[in-house]
Amino acid sequence: MTVSAGTPLRHPTLPALPDPATSAVLASGILPELAYAFDGPFHFLLPDAFDANLRALHEALAAAGVDGYVYFAKKSNKAAVFAERAAALGAGADVASVGELREALGHGVRGEHLVVTGPAKDPHLLRLAVRHGALIAVDALDELDTVTTIALNGQARPARVLLRVLPSAQPHSRFGMTEDELATALDRCVTAGDALRMEGFSFHLSGYALQPRADLAVRLAGLCHAARVKGLEARRISIGGGLPISYTDADTWHTFLADQRPSHYHAEKSFRSGDFYPYHSPISGADALAALLATCPQDRDTSLAGVLRDTGLELLLEPGRALLDRAGATVFTVQGVKDRDGYRLLTVDGTSLSLSEQWFNSEYLPDPQLIPQRPDAPAGVFPASVGAATCLESDMLTWRKVAFPHLPRIGDLLVYPNTAGYQMDSNESPFHDLPLPPKIVIDRTDRVRPRWRLDRHFT
Repeated sequence: MTVSAGTPLRHPTLPALPDPATSAVLASGILPELAYAFDGPFHFLLPDAFDANLRALHEALAAAGVDGYVYFAKKSNKAAVFAERAAALGAGADVASVGELREALGHGVRGEHLVVTGPAKDPHLLRLAVRHGALIAVDALDELDTVTTIALNGQARPARVLLRVLPSAQPHSRFGMTEDELATALDRCVTAGDALRMEGFSFHLSGYALQPRADLAVRLAGLCHAARVKGLEARRISIGGGLPISYTDADTWHTFLADQRPSHYHAEKSFRSGDFYPYHSPISGADALAALLATCPQDRDTSLAGVLRDTGLELLLEPGRALLDRAGATVFTVQGVKDRDGYRLLTVDGTSLSLSEQWFNSEYLPDPQLIPQRPDAPAGVFPASVGAATCLESDMLTWRKVAFPHLPRIGDLLVYPNTAGYQMDSNESPFHDLPLPPKIVIDRTDRVRPRWRLDRHFT
């Protein structure tokens, strides 16, 4: 099917917010060469964006007069370059496995600048964390006992711990300790004496709403006071991540949610609006942190920043997506095109595991950009869905019929924007023995020919 240039657009679009650095990479003409060189899908990384996002978070803390420290959530992207940049710019890393801890150390993050999170941590991970002076977010009483035993058995330094709190607003969360468990944990910290440095409290809170996060942070401030009465240090609180980012503008997002229906998707796939990640947020990134610090917790006349200043507490943050906003994109090559009733079905040289949302029964919605590889590509409106190079009927990168401005053909490139945060490798696997897409670091985008290199991820 060919749709003429004058045919009205019948499919909702979701273009990503403009990003000059990504546009410069596309305009440079380097992507076809990289696709040829690596003979498969790949991700390109823009570490300058990571640097800018981290600086903005530091500036938000400083503007609020809050003593804070940022840990990059390593799980959000395995690339070495982001751990390297975090270390160079005075940030730490949030890790949850021996592999992540090893990678962070190997790429410059000092042990005392690590925070170890996750439930039911492996004893080997806990031993390494204590040995390297990492901060451990203790999730359960038995874990606290294990850490204490490790610290008492010949370690040269005390174990540094935070006690993770079960949010009262999310009582069914599998993370954190109840009030009774916290009371027991505090007593055990006192009993452990110099073997433990109990530095404060933390929480894991799902969602992006600011008010619940501010309310829970103030609860942690009260817990710190109670812990100090018992003689414990308790001068730090960690509020985790949960800083939203925006992939698109408000009007586009709300129009998309209102207009989308099964007929806009291959096989009339049905998605509920609530299944989608919120691809627009009224405030995002460092602005969301500033707004959080300005939020008055429930029953308080003072902002969260004011509470932190008054109590002398240090605020710890563990952002992932907020540090990786616009820090990378994913490139596939079209290797098959089929005509369907009113649209085309493309097959690319990778899988939806590299876009993750499909495996959460959702869809990665920002429009991919088509880069034709022949100058005679017909212009117009050409709806197409995008399938993967696997034998699974459900393996679709994009169920939605995206209205491309040129006719997609074999050999063309599809660039999915802003995929560095969780998308590009949180679910990747070498299914069908397909190699994992390599990560290409673009060190300079202000050149006619950007400089690139392979990321130094060890595994």
